[in-house]
Amino acid sequence: MQRRDFISLMPAIGIAGSSLPTHGMILNEDKKLDADSREYWVSVMTRIADPVLNSLSKEMLHRNMPVECSPEDSESRKEVTHLEAFGRLVAGISPWLELGKDSTNEGLLREKYLELTRKCLSVAVNPASADFMNFTKGSQPLVDAAFLSHGLIRGFNQLWQPLDEETRKNLVVALKSTRSIKPGYNNWLLFSAMIEAFLLKSGNEWDSMRIDFAIKKHLEWYKGDGVYGDGSDLHCDYYNSFVIQPMLLDIIKILVEHGYEKEELYQLILARARRYASIQERIISPEGTFPAIGRSLAYRFGAFQLLSHISLLDRLPEELTPGQVRSALSAVIRKMIDAPGTFDKNGWLTIGFCGHQPGIGETYISTGSLYLCTTGMVALGLPVLHPFWTAPSSDWTARKVWKGVDLKNDHAL
Repeated sequence: MQRRDFISLMPAIGIAGSSLPTHGMILNEDKKLDADSREYWVSVMTRIADPVLNSLSKEMLHRNMPVECSPEDSESRKEVTHLEAFGRLVAGISPWLELGKDSTNEGLLREKYLELTRKCLSVAVNPASADFMNFTKGSQPLVDAAFLSHGLIRGFNQLWQPLDEETRKNLVVALKSTRSIKPGYNNWLLFSAMIEAFLLKSGNEWDSMRIDFAIKKHLEWYKGDGVYGDGSDLHCDYYNSFVIQPMLLDIIKILVEHGYEKEELYQLILARARRYASIQERIISPEGTFPAIGRSLAYRFGAFQLLSHISLLDRLPEELTPGQVRSALSAVIRKMIDAPGTFDKNGWLTIGFCGHQPGIGETYISTGSLYLCTTGMVALGLPVLHPFWTAPSSDWTARKVWKGVDLKNDHAL
């Protein structure tokens, strides 16, 4: 199933498309979207988001969302998978929503999704709602409350600030309730820290120790050349991108903004993140694939959250151009989205790395977990006229080197 162009979406939000300025956003209905384009990225993001947001806004997420998981864990995953889906989706879509509405086709589309997401926020934390989410039972809610908090930080002006007082209060109560969950002695420390960072940013009571401990331990766990251990050990997986580096960057940034940390620490963390972004760009093959290494491969292109996040910050390493990074990420996204079986017949994501591969999923993976893939697209928060979108398509490092292009050698940080 191909997403149609933006003009075909307008009737669904009650807007007469013919009266809208195009700004280059309209394609013929029978023309396949160019994968290396902003239009394609938006079509993918909204395609992934639609089942979650449409169901939750109507208080029908628990009813409509399938729960694919390991059979032996089906009951436990049913208790946590809905917050997984929503929290992770908000973490990915919020930078795009933070651009706000405007008179362009995309701006009007954002307005629709802003209204949907705000409605979903109110439903998810309303104790009287059929879709009131579990923030306390088991350990998993700590993880996804953190992703939700990260999304609220990334979309602070457009998602958090316009909320009514009751929804704000319910959100804060829900987030604070996760303090009863003890984090693991690994990347999970950042989940507790991320929730507290949001509470600080939003002017609520916060626990500095939960943040301070997480930062200190990750500084101790740094292994060199832009890579942190997940705990004391180095894991050959993508958790530096799924969790560690994007969360460290935003947590420390908030501390600096509020006068609780020095700018020098942020610059140190940023320098390491830029190096890791360079490594990430280099592992994307000429065909748009990357190594299927480590756990949580069912998060698909969420593996490149850090590269997308550094793009969003406009701090790509000097050796990378925005055009080549966009082209590389676009190739990965299309490869995975187009794989047969990625979506079920109702548009929900299925477990897999390239298509439907249930064996890829660990016991902690369920349908909701899969929506972390959207964090690989946080660069959508860059404006339409940013060079990331306007620069010509360009070969990325692996394409260049395998074509015999003479490249500058690579060095450790």
